[in-house]
Amino acid sequence: MDKETYVIGLDYGTDSCRAVIVDTSTGKELASAVKCYSRWMEGAYCNPLQNQYRQHPLDYIEGLEESVKEALEQCPAGTAGKIVGMAFDTTGCMPVLTDQAGTPLALLPQHAENPNAMFVLWKDHTAIREAAEINELAKKWEIDYTAYEGGIYSSEWVWAKMIHVLRQDEGIRKDAYAWIEHCDWMPALITGKTRPEEVYRSRCAAGHKAMWSEKWGGLPSEEFLTTLDPLLTGFRSHLFENTYTSDTCVGYLTPEWAERLGLTTRVAVGVGAFDCHMGAVGAEITPRTFVRVIGTSTCDIMVSSYEEMGDKLIPGICGQVDGSVIPGMIGLEAGQSGFGDIYAWFKKVLSWPLEQILSRTTLTDPETRARLITETMDQIIPILSEEAAKVPVQESSILAVDWMNGRRTPDANQLVKGTITGLNLGSSAPLIFRALVEATAYGSKAIIDRFLSQGIRIDSVIGIGGISLKSPFVMQTLADVLNMPIQVAKVEQACAFGAAMFAAVAAGIYSKIEDAQQAMGQGFAKEYLPVPENHRIYLALYDKYQKTGNFTENELFV
Repeated sequence: MDKETYVIGLDYGTDSCRAVIVDTSTGKELASAVKCYSRWMEGAYCNPLQNQYRQHPLDYIEGLEESVKEALEQCPAGTAGKIVGMAFDTTGCMPVLTDQAGTPLALLPQHAENPNAMFVLWKDHTAIREAAEINELAKKWEIDYTAYEGGIYSSEWVWAKMIHVLRQDEGIRKDAYAWIEHCDWMPALITGKTRPEEVYRSRCAAGHKAMWSEKWGGLPSEEFLTTLDPLLTGFRSHLFENTYTSDTCVGYLTPEWAERLGLTTRVAVGVGAFDCHMGAVGAEITPRTFVRVIGTSTCDIMVSSYEEMGDKLIPGICGQVDGSVIPGMIGLEAGQSGFGDIYAWFKKVLSWPLEQILSRTTLTDPETRARLITETMDQIIPILSEEAAKVPVQESSILAVDWMNGRRTPDANQLVKGTITGLNLGSSAPLIFRALVEATAYGSKAIIDRFLSQGIRIDSVIGIGGISLKSPFVMQTLADVLNMPIQVAKVEQACAFGAAMFAAVAAGIYSKIEDAQQAMGQGFAKEYLPVPENHRIYLALYDKYQKTGNFTENELFV
């Protein structure tokens, strides 16, 4: 193997695109760059009050060009010519309607400012009604197409989203020929294979979010889809029957994209996948390991052998799909709709007076005001964490339920709401923040308990993502609630790192992803051990969390 070969892993998160350049022989990171989506950061095309979150494809294109070029600028001369592979991961589910050429409708002049022509974010919950209709029909149909997706279809997933935007917007219907996931569009774009019928579709995305299964010959039948809504007529024939695991090479950079990125046309491009699945690979996932991708939301990933899974169908998770994580194993996915987003929400609540009042003061000049606001905003969560960590567990008297953005698993329900109870006149900001952190840990325990109850063995937990590396308070609380040690992956950009591993396989450097993991894996930075006494206290609080959640779901928000 040529020791002077490199690959690029690209991770498209909710807010930004991250590129890492990695040595294929050692896994050493040569360079990295992060680019925020400019339109998204301005709040364009979103309406939080209506749970509408959309992103323009130009944000993704600009993020790709800028992050790759910036990363290359940090490398020694000649590095670009030694790059042999690229692969993408994205948040999911993130579909967009396309025309017959496979162009996202927002890239057409007539739809350039139409949110319904843009990528629909995972956290967009405008399709709750459509998801309910899918679930109702699936339970009556001769085939339950939700069987391998936990038995409950979510408003966060592709068919619900696409039905919703088609119903809502007559103006885009005449140009809407198919749809494509973000993780499929990026490889298609740079290899020139964008026509819907020729796109290499991700097994990960299709199996977990589009009700695709080999068992029933691909996507749900035309009859099922058109019974849901006649607006879906013809879509199935414009889409796909086959899907591909992420060790597959889609093709090579086109001359245009090689020039735009400063690379060569010898760069192999792998099949894309969702961030949490590739992140689990970057964190060196093995069977019976529970990997938590902890960010704005969480995504939990496991892999299981065919023998261990047998005929099990695990209810209420985000799916079990052959090859969605590691080819030759069943990939299992779960997660929480809100984690870091919940902390960010509380930060916004606390900072509202600061932004509204301090920004208007005449006691300082505008530049000083802006710096004061920025500095204070940056310190809110760290100081809250510091003070909350000082509170003994037995004095944690406030209880919260972590459904501020609905519930992903176990048992998807985007209609539920978060709650905070046990407040009194002594309830301080650190105490409320502590309750929110504990609530996200309780939501994590509910997921693990579901796996365990279905006979899925969990020997270890791995945390990846910014929160796992930056918040000891959150991670220790999580370890105490779960009563499990949690190792934190050393690599900061584990999702992009997993994409880089798959890029090395797609380029032929390694024959399978396990070999790439062994050669390129970077190990772990820290381990959090549970405190037995804390866990005993948390067990009683967890029981109250469950009762509070059941009450609010069944009595208050029905």
